[in-house]
Formats: sequence, C-alpha cells, structure tokens
Amino acid sequence: MSEGPEAGGQTGKPKGGFLTWALWGAALVGVAAVVYIIAQASSNQPTQPPAKSPSAQVAGKTFAQKFTKPAAPIGSPDHTIYDEQGRAMKIADLKGKVVVMNIWATWCAPCKLEMPTLAKLQAAYKGQPVEVVAVSIDSIDDGAKAKLFIAQNDPLKFYHDREMKMPFVLTPVAPGAPTTVIYGKDGMEIGRVAGEADWSSPEVRAVIDEALAAS
Repeated sequence: MSEGPEAGGQTGKPKGGFLTWALWGAALVGVAAVVYIIAQASSNQPTQPPAKSPSAQVAGKTFAQKFTKPAAPIGSPDHTIYDEQGRAMKIADLKGKVVVMNIWATWCAPCKLEMPTLAKLQAAYKGQPVEVVAVSIDSIDDGAKAKLFIAQNDPLKFYHDREMKMPFVLTPVAPGAPTTVIYGKDGMEIGRVAGEADWSSPEVRAVIDEALAAS
C-alpha cells in the first residue's frame, strides 16, 4: 500500500509539467501569430514614391511646356538689388530692354547647371537691347562666392539680392530657384519658367526675338 502514494506523486508531476509546457507553447504560438500578422500588414502597405523636387518635376519637358504667361499684365517687382559695383538698382531701371531675370544661388545645383546657357543667350544678343540679369539670392557672406561663379560665366554680370527677397516679391511668388522671368521693353512680364531650362535653345530665341520686335 505504501507504493500507492509514491505512484500517485510520480504521476502528478508529469501532469503538472505537461500543463505548464502546454501553456507556454500556446503563448508562443500566439505571439508568433501576432508577429506574422503585423509583418504581413506592413508588407502589404502601398509603397509611396519619393516626393519630387520642382527641378525633377520639370525635367524632360520642352521649354514651351515650362514657359507660362501671366493671365494679366504684371510689372517687375519694386525691389532693390545691387550690381557688381555695389550700386543699388531695380529691374525697372532697365526699361527699354528685354530683360531676362534669373533668380539663382550657389547652393542651387540646377541654377548652376543652367547658368552657362544664360551666358550663351547673353552672348547671342551682344550689341542688342537684351539684358540677362542673374540675381543671386546668396547671403551676404556667400556673395563673394556667387560673384566668382558669375565671373566664370562671361559675359554675364553679377547682381545680388542682399535681402534674399526676390522670390517672394514676385507676383505670383516664385516656387523656388531657379526661376526666370522675361520682361518686355515696356517693363511688363512676358512669361516665366520655374525650374531649369536650356536658355540657348531656339525656342527661347524665338521669345526674345518677338519681344525685341514689339514696339
């Protein structure tokens, strides 16, 4: 009879151990199921394409597709810039010329990329009333660096917006740099391009020639 309790004790231990392991196993299965569901949900999320910069959005378009004309007459902004001698001036001071005003900065890669084409445009109209005004919106500290860059793109001249406000005083406001606005001899806006462009292209020459021919 003494064997009964001992046998009972021995059979009780396996039952307890089995129940503990069963509970742990169920818990682990549950955790694994949750992890699997989360992983599946994450993998099924739609992949969003990276946001494109204004420059990337206009890449591949022709000049005609980028060039926009104002819905109503718009004059040049009443904002002071400075020429390479440090003299204060405004775009309106160039009335009587076709003005191609380009807003740029040394930290703007597309600006620097298109600058040689603006230099070619200016050279193509040597001796004619066409002025390419490349207005740097670099800080005063970076003004010397901007001036040096323009010097490498002869025959362009250096113009500096020391207050860095030109993009915001345009109507409508410029979405970023580069932005280029063409003004007729009467000082009124003909059209503009937001983003880089090939300013030495025949399409640009056609716009400038038409502006020159206008009275």
